[in-house]
Amino acid sequence: MTDSADTARPLTSPVHMGTSSQTVPTGLQTTAELSRRRWLVIGLNVGTWLLMMWAAAAILGAGGWSVLDYVLMLCFALGTPWTVLGFWNAAIGLWLLHFHKDPMQEVAPFAAAGDLPTPVTTRTAIFMTVRNEDPARALARMKTIKGSVDATGQGAAFSYFILSDTNVADVADAEAAGVAAWQAEDKDGDRIVYRRRTDNSGFKAGNVRDFCDRWGRDFELMIPLDADSVMSGETIVKLVRMMQAHPRLGLVQSLVVGMPSSSAFARIFQFGMRHGMRSYTMGQAWWVGDCGPFWGHNAVVRIKPFMEDCELPLLPGKPPLGGHVLSHDQVEATLMRRAGYEVRVLPFEGGSWEENPPTMLDFAKRDVRWCQGNMQYVKLLDLPGLKPMSRFQLVWAVLMFLGLPAWTFMIATLPITAWDASGIANYPVGLAIGLYVAFFAMYLSPKIAGLIDAVMTKGGVATFGGPVRFAISAAIEIVFSFLQGAISSFRTTVFMVGLAFGKSVVWGGQSRDAYGISWATAAENLWPQTLFGAVLCSLVYWVSPTAFWWSLPLTAGYLLAIPFAVITASPALGRWMQRMGLAGIPEDFDTPSEVKAVQAGA
Repeated sequence: MTDSADTARPLTSPVHMGTSSQTVPTGLQTTAELSRRRWLVIGLNVGTWLLMMWAAAAILGAGGWSVLDYVLMLCFALGTPWTVLGFWNAAIGLWLLHFHKDPMQEVAPFAAAGDLPTPVTTRTAIFMTVRNEDPARALARMKTIKGSVDATGQGAAFSYFILSDTNVADVADAEAAGVAAWQAEDKDGDRIVYRRRTDNSGFKAGNVRDFCDRWGRDFELMIPLDADSVMSGETIVKLVRMMQAHPRLGLVQSLVVGMPSSSAFARIFQFGMRHGMRSYTMGQAWWVGDCGPFWGHNAVVRIKPFMEDCELPLLPGKPPLGGHVLSHDQVEATLMRRAGYEVRVLPFEGGSWEENPPTMLDFAKRDVRWCQGNMQYVKLLDLPGLKPMSRFQLVWAVLMFLGLPAWTFMIATLPITAWDASGIANYPVGLAIGLYVAFFAMYLSPKIAGLIDAVMTKGGVATFGGPVRFAISAAIEIVFSFLQGAISSFRTTVFMVGLAFGKSVVWGGQSRDAYGISWATAAENLWPQTLFGAVLCSLVYWVSPTAFWWSLPLTAGYLLAIPFAVITASPALGRWMQRMGLAGIPEDFDTPSEVKAVQAGA
């Protein structure tokens, strides 16, 4: 069967029916209110960015302007917007969480319908897309999800699909045998389906499109899952009730959090994400509103508009930027909103989990895959009929990665800028230090807001293992984030240079379990970072020892890349942290039944 992505029709702007110009499609918020919020956020961000640009111009122009100064100014302009927006999202989210009487009504007015005791009558397909994954592991998650849904008493409305793009014969045979055994043992075996494509065109998006072509007309809603996804039946039923109550909701994305892990890397990474993303997501959802994000999994999607209006085009040109769209999810979100349906995020944790990469090397692989997919959005920015906020989402996804080589270049020129500064009599040292500190404060603001949120929330710190564990874990994670950020930014920068020469990612399965990395493997993969750091830090120290010490938050990650990867991948360290409760998330200390079931079957 030919994948529908190969024959995608031109993306023209559909006619929107039944939508008032005064409200969003569900009628739950006025467009005027969302417009006021967005203009406020624009003002705050542009004002902050211009203030930082003024400070940077005063510093760079202190001894007169050179070609390098102009280039650095451009890099700073490209590199700071993500940090500025992160600061304001976190600040707004923290304000909503602790200084507003009803933040959920402000941010997610549709969510109240999820708590109503309404019977679920909407036929919903829950499917998992897999490619060369561990079949037993993936099926254990699907069985857990089905059991949890059935326990709500609403299971009759749901069917389950394993959608395979596996191209390894042994793995495919194990998938088929595993599903057949599940069908035979489950009383609802007729609602459990396995399908494997032999033509994997379109990657994951093509896999989902094939499902829609085959079975989409039999269901009203679908819940896509990745092979590492787990959701509770309670959360799934709530999401479906929201969609039942509001027919103009096209997509609701749950807030996906990490699962307990024995990998030190994953534990530390998801500890920071867990407390940091709550304020950030709450603040972002407040002004993004009906043009929210889609992360491709752990969400509920209305199938009819998805089939009719969210079909992806084949991008002109050859890979890496042409061909099939890799990061399909955010594009589908913009098309869903263009079709007259709201796209929303549910900005609180609960019953929606995924597994994070267990090592630095796995994280880097995932990051470059996202990078290539997001850079393809350059060819989609002129899609007709997109909402301004949706178009901004695509632009922002591109800028997120464009900022990385900009920062890498600025860091690479530190010896030159330190040398120039030493020769300027009235160099504005105080302003330079102020800008440096302000940048790092904003860079860390989602984490800081998350820590404040946990402290201000009754019992919040206790869910992370108590104040001592929480404080130690927070300190570890902040150091970790600086080291990991430098390593991954350099790797992504090198990859982006390769994109210009046709380098492309390879689509395949992902590592999920904790495992060790040898020193030889780490050195083979991370020697460029180490060499770059050694040369850079030596030159900076030679020019100015003071500048060297100030630069360490930016440069230490390069020098320590190899030991960082080896140590954080150590199974022994991960098990020790697990025993001590360090970098633990709430599920480590109060484990939901679904997570326990997955852990038992892993």
